[in-house]
Amino acid sequence: MRKFFRFLLALAGIFIGFGVAFYVNMALNHFGINLIPRYQDIVLYILFALIFGTIIFLMSSGIIKHAYSLLEWVETRLGEMPISDIVAGSIGFIIGLLIAYLISYPISRLELPWVSIILTIGLYVFFGYIGVSTAVKRREELASFSLFRRFGREKAYKEDQAPASVPKVLDTSVIIDGRIFDICQTGFIEGPLIIPSFVLRELRHIADSSDTLKRNRGRRGLDILNRIQKDLDIEVKTFEKDFEDIAEVDIKLLKLGQLLGAKVITNDYNLNKVAEFQGVSVLNINELANAVKPVVLPGEELVVQVIKEGKEMGQGIAYLDDGTMIVVDGGKKHVGDTIDVIVTSVLQTAAGRMIFAKPKSIERIVS
Repeated sequence: MRKFFRFLLALAGIFIGFGVAFYVNMALNHFGINLIPRYQDIVLYILFALIFGTIIFLMSSGIIKHAYSLLEWVETRLGEMPISDIVAGSIGFIIGLLIAYLISYPISRLELPWVSIILTIGLYVFFGYIGVSTAVKRREELASFSLFRRFGREKAYKEDQAPASVPKVLDTSVIIDGRIFDICQTGFIEGPLIIPSFVLRELRHIADSSDTLKRNRGRRGLDILNRIQKDLDIEVKTFEKDFEDIAEVDIKLLKLGQLLGAKVITNDYNLNKVAEFQGVSVLNINELANAVKPVVLPGEELVVQVIKEGKEMGQGIAYLDDGTMIVVDGGKKHVGDTIDVIVTSVLQTAAGRMIFAKPKSIERIVS
């Protein structure tokens, strides 16, 4: 197909050469210049046809490339425009061309051919643009016509439907973490899920690591992706494009989030802060886990098992089922025992929630 278009462009160049040769020959005859007796006309036509045909053939690759780019740009812009704007712009363009035709008709009868051609082209471009611009800006007034009312009803119907889900870009850390599968399984996160190629590449490197722990984490991440794709009814897409000029994976994720208008799912605290600075929406798994932990208030009673000693003298450490750490004042002597404690205070930090308590028996003795 590309060769066919190059052939057509070369043919167009030959016809342009014939046109230029016609005017050059006419000018030479007007001034009485005869460079090649008897064969001047033929030589000029052949020479200019070969010159322009060759030039345009050599430029055809660039012309085709830019033409494809222009078509893709037009297709993208038209895809983003509402149907009512496209219809209004088309009607305005047709009306503008009709006005330009009525005005340019007397001009085209002038005896100055080049002036009339330039003025005619200028009128068509000017009134075509004015027609499109005016019709799009005044489309609300045009909505009173039955055609636009129909398009307006279709648009309203689409707006009443469920809005499209915002894409979610998965970070390497959240894939390795594994909790993303359970969250998607509950239905709290809707697709599509975007898996960038550079994240897959990083996962493969981790899975091939000589370090046993890293290798197991990388393989678990790949298993999680396979489970999401096979076991869950959620759309998963791979983004093949890479940002060669950016070295860090975290910056690539934020760039991709900006490009797609997507949210980045992560459990990396530092990435979360950088994303806030760059205006990229982030869903942090750790923040979600902290948000769904049960609320414990001072004065409530809990039954916990003291696991180990604390950092401060006399303290013991226990944990709730969700992993929340409880610092038991005076719990050192109860290490290994299951005891009743009373919550004294709750501290919320960036790393999570920490609960301070003391044994209930102490409370009873004090009272």
